[in-house]
Amino acid sequence: MQKEKSKQTKQRDPLPESFDSIAEAADFWDNHDSADYEDMMTDVDFEVDIKRRIYLVPVAESVWGNVREKARARGVSTETMVNLLLQEKAG
Repeated sequence: MQKEKSKQTKQRDPLPESFDSIAEAADFWDNHDSADYEDMMTDVDFEVDIKRRIYLVPVAESVWGNVREKARARGVSTETMVNLLLQEKAG
């Protein structure tokens, strides 16, 4: 008489249909293995067209404060103000 081995099925939490925030999704996937949900995944094709690069440059705190004040006075973002000032100076 041969003993039959029972297959152990790993219990998994149900996959939420949606998440209310990125933090909620991050929390779920921090505590769950995506391999456990592979049977629910579908292959997708997509293209990524990166047209813009962002450069991170250290800026002295006093300079940053001055640029932020100028940006607020002109009603633009600090990023926009930095780009405007660089365009003026770099020509």
